[in-house]
Amino acid sequence: MPKEKLIEQEGVVLESLPNVMFRVQLDCNNAIILCQACGKMRQNYIKVIEGDRVLVEMSPYDLTRGRIKKRL
Repeated sequence: MPKEKLIEQEGVVLESLPNVMFRVQLDCNNAIILCQACGKMRQNYIKVIEGDRVLVEMSPYDLTRGRIKKRL
């Protein structure tokens, strides 16, 4: 069964939360979503701080949560 198309957006990290969670404001519609860092970012100890520009991927089913794919 094929994986659903993921939506990729750019945004800015507003707030850092516990357990590698972040609040991100998207560029396209200024929506604020809750994101977590993807596994490769955790594995390679890539740090994300407030003010960083990031690439977020979201499922079309829940547009209020996402996964930070990479730091720009």
